[in-house]
Amino acid sequence: MHTIITPIITGFCLGASAIIAVGAQNLFILRQGLKKEHVLPILLLCASVDAIFITASVHGVGKIVRAMPFVTDILTYAGAAFLIWQGISALRHMATNSQISLEAQPPQSLKKVMAMTCGFTLLNPHLYLDTVLLMGSVSLSQPEESRSWFGFGAVLASFVWFPLLGYGARVLRPFFSNPLSWRILDGLTAVIMLTLAGTLLYHTALSG
Repeated sequence: MHTIITPIITGFCLGASAIIAVGAQNLFILRQGLKKEHVLPILLLCASVDAIFITASVHGVGKIVRAMPFVTDILTYAGAAFLIWQGISALRHMATNSQISLEAQPPQSLKKVMAMTCGFTLLNPHLYLDTVLLMGSVSLSQPEESRSWFGFGAVLASFVWFPLLGYGARVLRPFFSNPLSWRILDGLTAVIMLTLAGTLLYHTALSG
């Protein structure tokens, strides 16, 4: 049981740290949640896309590495560099004093909202960086028999976070009206990202 729980928790924490950071997709979901408009279809689409990309990344990158072992080091350092970049970006967000502004908008059709959701999701470069680069490279540090559980943990984070954000938006509205709340969230994200980067580099140095 312990061998299953550990990779699930690792994947969940990494997945959560990658998607919780303030970005265009999260802000879009937050706004739709506050408007109570087509929330469920949006959440299902976002989480399902994450699940597809995470699963493909965890299993696909492993096959490539088995054929070309030198790819491990490349992906590891690239993944660490991306984590550091994400951590620094979160720190930069934390240093700003921007505030979400929700403007009254007329109701939108489901078709239009889903098209917008596809845009915020599939045209977001972080989707490809977080899954193909980040998840794929970090999964290499897991034993082969644990990678599926690692991917499951990362997918679980998406299915927990998106409903929490979409349906919890109305409850959190007073809290997130204060820019300090976004600074705290970005600060926690930065700590997680930079810690993961350091851990990844440390284990790589030991194995080398």
